[in-house]
Amino acid sequence: MQAPHMMRPQAASRTPSAGAHPAKTPAEVTVKFSVQDLKAWFGAKQVLRGITLDVPARQVTAIIGPSGCGKSTFIRCLNRMHELVPSASIKGQIQLDGDDIYSDEVDPVLLRRKVGMVFQKPNPFPSMSIRENVLAGLRLTQSLQRSRSDEICERGLRGAALWEEVKDRLDDSGAGLSGGQQQRLCIARALAVEPEVLLMDEPCSALDPIATAHIEDLIHTLKESYTIVIVTHNMQQAARVSDQTAFFLTGELIEYTLTTQLFTAPADRRTEDYITGRFG
Repeated sequence: MQAPHMMRPQAASRTPSAGAHPAKTPAEVTVKFSVQDLKAWFGAKQVLRGITLDVPARQVTAIIGPSGCGKSTFIRCLNRMHELVPSASIKGQIQLDGDDIYSDEVDPVLLRRKVGMVFQKPNPFPSMSIRENVLAGLRLTQSLQRSRSDEICERGLRGAALWEEVKDRLDDSGAGLSGGQQQRLCIARALAVEPEVLLMDEPCSALDPIATAHIEDLIHTLKESYTIVIVTHNMQQAARVSDQTAFFLTGELIEYTLTTQLFTAPADRRTEDYITGRFG
């Protein structure tokens, strides 16, 4: 495995159109993902158009943009979930710690253990207990002794800030939890397999403000140990939780820079128009 490289001070997603500014990336931090000229299709429909960016390790990267701009497709390419759609295809390169994740030598199942995902709608398995929900991902690839499974379950729930709320009812159904608790249970399930990256696709869109605040607080804690990429339609949320933000529009990367800079002094007029509500 190649050693992680240092992030380029500036990078553009593609040759910018007239009047556009090159996309920028934060400088001098270790790269976790390096994405080069990524294009993606569903059948004949192209949804990503030459995305190039670096995702820094142990930081939060937010992906924003209007519906249909390719945000979710982009993060699903990062753990090869895009290819699960029969008509889907990609071109370009994605490296994780310097290794091509689309190499024939890479097992997608093992990749998805390293790059976990939390979806828009909480999706605990309703027929499973809280304990079994946490351990579900591990049981796909290995058998667990009871003592080991108890340790992993507690660690995952503590990592998701849920242990104190459910420790006395681990054998109850995960479906009996509140919406915010269910989402944290799904995060615990992702953490149980000891990933290096967490992908979050609109993780708070189905939650109330209190539950959303819990998830945002959790994200701040988790980035000390994990690289996080979050798709969000909520620009205030992107501003609160992320270190850098990428703005997508019609499948293109328009701008990528530090979150504080993007929201206070965007380099591209289209970014400014979007974050000020002129469209989207």
